[in-house]
Amino acid sequence: MKTAIILGATGLTGGKLLELLLNDPNYTKIKLFSRSSVGISDPKIEEYLGDMFNLNDFKAQFTGEEVFCCIGTTKSKTPNKEFYKKIDFGIAKSAALLAKENGIKTFIVISALGANAKSPIFYNRIKGQMEEAVLQMQIPKTHILQPSLIGGKREERRIGEWIFKQLMKVANLVMAGPLKKYKSIHPISIAKAMVWIANNEYERVRIPSDVIQDLAQRH
Repeated sequence: MKTAIILGATGLTGGKLLELLLNDPNYTKIKLFSRSSVGISDPKIEEYLGDMFNLNDFKAQFTGEEVFCCIGTTKSKTPNKEFYKKIDFGIAKSAALLAKENGIKTFIVISALGANAKSPIFYNRIKGQMEEAVLQMQIPKTHILQPSLIGGKREERRIGEWIFKQLMKVANLVMAGPLKKYKSIHPISIAKAMVWIANNEYERVRIPSDVIQDLAQRH
């Protein structure tokens, strides 16, 4: 019987992950760290609400077998680059550090396809720097998921992203072979892959979008 920690359970993928864990008998407790409540009442859930930029304030509560980090924002939602980095880089790094200090052996984090610490593209560079910071913690079972564009309906309306998703639906029909990893992916597939990876031996550390899709089928 395991305790899982989720950061970002109010988000699209984090919400799907929470649903899976609530229905999974392997997990008896799910600790949620967030600035706002998910609004779900369940005996498995323990919520810790506060400032995610000061995650160390929750060090005593940050205990369990696995950490699932689903934190992420977008340029349209967070146009300020400094604030953007504090979210996408800072929170994940702090979570990995707490996991290391508290002896948590499994850390699974969502990054992005194209993440590269030396990329001239700001978004890809921050994701790449986050990956390197997490790997430096040397948590025994660390896995970094690199999804392509994440589909699904969001509460906030993002016109540009919606248009791009419609184009991707058409592009998905012709993407095969080496292009397969660029297909858009549904959040439930990412969540299923995360749960499967957490409960099985898997050697690959960085996992691209097409492999995420394949692993989801094993759940």
